[in-house]
Amino acid sequence: MSHSDSISISSGFDSGNIAVLGRDGTTFDLAIVKDHESDFYQWFHFRLSGAKGVPVTLRIGNAAGAAYPDGWKDYRACCSADRQVWRRVPTDYADGALTIRVTPDADSVWLAYFAPYSMERHHDLVARIAGAPGVSHERLGATLDGQDIDLLTIGEGPKTVWLYARQHPGESMAEWWMEGALERLTDPHDAVARSLRQRATFHIVPNMNPDGSRRGHLRTNAAGVNLNREWHEPTPERSPEVLHVLARMDRTGVDFAMDVHGDEAIPYVFIAGFEGIPNWTEEQGRLYHLFRDTLARRCPDFQTRRGYPIAAKGKANLSMSTNQLANRFGCVAATLEMPFKDNADLPDAAHGWSPERSKRLGAECLGALHEILDDLPAKR
Repeated sequence: MSHSDSISISSGFDSGNIAVLGRDGTTFDLAIVKDHESDFYQWFHFRLSGAKGVPVTLRIGNAAGAAYPDGWKDYRACCSADRQVWRRVPTDYADGALTIRVTPDADSVWLAYFAPYSMERHHDLVARIAGAPGVSHERLGATLDGQDIDLLTIGEGPKTVWLYARQHPGESMAEWWMEGALERLTDPHDAVARSLRQRATFHIVPNMNPDGSRRGHLRTNAAGVNLNREWHEPTPERSPEVLHVLARMDRTGVDFAMDVHGDEAIPYVFIAGFEGIPNWTEEQGRLYHLFRDTLARRCPDFQTRRGYPIAAKGKANLSMSTNQLANRFGCVAATLEMPFKDNADLPDAAHGWSPERSKRLGAECLGALHEILDDLPAKR
């Protein structure tokens, strides 16, 4: 038996996604599997075993049909031997195929669209943060697969802040961001955190889409539904995750909200606002821009030059959470986007955009919020 015969690819684990269509020696023909009941796909996560020291070519032949094919330009896949440190490996996109070339330095390596954030790590995060002084945990309800929708409540101040992430499960950088934000917010030695906890009450949902996360989806839940198009009218059958979270928001009110995401194509960190909502006020807009500009001043990884087009007056899509919350509560709301690629303003050849940078951005967003918190009018 040749050494290449012992090489294998598998994805039968939390957030795994790949199909092996064929192989020729050390060249594998692969395909990303669509989200269940959906045509969305782009997330991949698989294990390559038995190839230590062997150059392997991994060809994802259906890349052109992915949800965001522009995301493949200048993209490099993530690879790890220990699932702790993720490095970028040579990746090319041509003729509709994404080709990854890797020579593993270990018997098993994992490859993924971005460094995964597993449901087990999610449970560890929730358990660790819930055990910190002054933190309460609540199960808001169940997903369609029967998983828990976790809510962490921190602080005792009059301002009401909601942070929620990973409506799109393949955007795993969003939960890395959450880990960084939660670690800072519960740090007893951090003066910003102490001040925030005194001045605001934080309601935090680290993962809005546990089912899609575990299933290895890019964008949808167990029913193939994009949760960020459900906020106008969530239902138990399609979007219980949004239904439970929005019901709690209606009880608490919202003064500031941030929805954390990743963008496949744009190689920058940016936020999107709610300019087109019917109930727009100039004061809301002023406070949104104050937060945006404060974050830009504080954090070199964040910029304001590039982002999404701004909706025309009255034309905002109210099925999206940021628009719905800003319109519903008169609050300041923002959608934060991080790159799957690298941050073109501050490129890192080894890691690209990374879990570590996502975590630090989470902490930095709290610093920006701390600066503007007194400007926010408390609704309740």
